[in-house]
Amino acid sequence: MTSNLSRRGWLRQSALLGAASTALGAAAPARAAAPAVVGSSDQTVKKVEEIFLDTPFKTVPARHQYREFAHEERRFKQIYKVHLGNSVVGFGEGRLAGDALKKVVGQNAAEHMWDDSLGSGLQIALFDAVAKTNGVPVHRLLGRQVRERAFLSWWAVDMPGKDWALECKEAMSLGYTAFKGKARPWFDLINQCKILTPTLPKHFEIDFDFNSTLLDRGHASRYCVELEQFHNIAIFETPIPQEDVEGNKLLRRTTNIPIAQHYGTPPIMTALREEVCDGFVVGGGASRVMENGAIAAMANKSFWLQLTGSGITTVWAMHLAAVLTHARWPSINLNHMFVTDVVTPAIRCENGTIAIPDTPGLGYELDEDAIAKYRIDAIPKRPQPNKLYAIRWPTGGTSYYRNADEFRADFVAGKLQVYPRGVYMEEVPDNGSGEWRDLHARVQNGGVHVGSRPL
Repeated sequence: MTSNLSRRGWLRQSALLGAASTALGAAAPARAAAPAVVGSSDQTVKKVEEIFLDTPFKTVPARHQYREFAHEERRFKQIYKVHLGNSVVGFGEGRLAGDALKKVVGQNAAEHMWDDSLGSGLQIALFDAVAKTNGVPVHRLLGRQVRERAFLSWWAVDMPGKDWALECKEAMSLGYTAFKGKARPWFDLINQCKILTPTLPKHFEIDFDFNSTLLDRGHASRYCVELEQFHNIAIFETPIPQEDVEGNKLLRRTTNIPIAQHYGTPPIMTALREEVCDGFVVGGGASRVMENGAIAAMANKSFWLQLTGSGITTVWAMHLAAVLTHARWPSINLNHMFVTDVVTPAIRCENGTIAIPDTPGLGYELDEDAIAKYRIDAIPKRPQPNKLYAIRWPTGGTSYYRNADEFRADFVAGKLQVYPRGVYMEEVPDNGSGEWRDLHARVQNGGVHVGSRPL
């Protein structure tokens, strides 16, 4: 077989992949031997307390979150308090995995805090408790601090440009300098940008997450180049499926805007060798994030951390950012979407960054007043809202659906037109008419496509 690589190129790639492999190999033993924490205090997990919350969205997010089930469910929180034998209490947020409680109750918290299989809620709580016990901030347990402030971004789902403008206005008033929005083919993104960008100063950056909805390089190339007219746009995330290695390589050469991909797809060695993207989206448990961050650093690839939840998760992400050299892009967290951060003091963003705590543990405490106000007995079952949505096509036709999960699936499957100019989506309220009831009944079996706008 004849290689297309020059000798210099081959040597460069070999060195890069060798360094990345070394980083991965080194990270695993370090994790297995961790934590290097010594103390005479009893760090045995005596009990774990579980708390459920229903934290309301702010006004603008509330208008749009319920279209997709996964987005609406973000309002429900699972918080865990870990009580140690030394009376120290650590807290965290996120779902448990499997028999996590059985693994840790009666065990030394320090011996289990690197176990990602526990789920984030318990893992964060263990780190918080062990750090408090040893009188150090959480980031001291993670590695060597490389920054004192970490970058933050303001996140929002797909919505009309005027609502994105409202979100960015609030973001700027609270010290943010970056925004990440969901680009979706049922909104005309060019039109959204024409509404949004005139409201922004030049320094304010926008990242768009397409979640593969541009489908392929053929659709994506011209569209991404057209978007370059808006100077605020900083990054495109996953314009086309990440598995399409050749398509992503070609797309990256077509647009001047950097492309980000979720770490791990395609396999990291393929992604680095083929240069499919400019940087990554990194998330997961502590071990996974540290390993992914080490390899990204070896490859000199910047990334943003994406760990979503309340202020608890935001603060946890800041401790990770404190020790990861290439966490240079603004972290994606969601605490700003809710009426409460769930932690005290309130999280303060200034000049696009947040100060990383240097006090023991996470450096914040639970807002017990908010816990009492929004506590619920259990996370409710997934709701089935009585909704009807209309995608208005520039031809005058309409496609009706019962939720965004279903019309998104049809777009991704290539059944609907990709990002046509003039398209928009809206909810059709129940007006009590027979037409509404008939359409609502029909969309229970899938999308209904008509050449007009009956409703």
